[in-house]
Amino acid sequence: MHASQDESANVAPKPLTFVVEGIRCEHCKLSITEEVSRVSGVDSVEVDLDSKLVRVRGTAVDDVAVVDAIDEAGYEVSL
Repeated sequence: MHASQDESANVAPKPLTFVVEGIRCEHCKLSITEEVSRVSGVDSVEVDLDSKLVRVRGTAVDDVAVVDAIDEAGYEVSL
């Protein structure tokens, strides 16, 4: 294996970031985290109440599935 292949294997995938204006409290955070965590390939979910951002990390995560999960939690992604 070449060094460049080793290095690329250790690089974490860039997170998907979504703006969700309606999130205000810990309940919002928990609801979104639970729903998005169920999406195939998701490794972690970070909900920042101050910036209204949801960051998702994982492998081959379908961004449409994440938007659907946020919707299922009762929130809308701002486009």
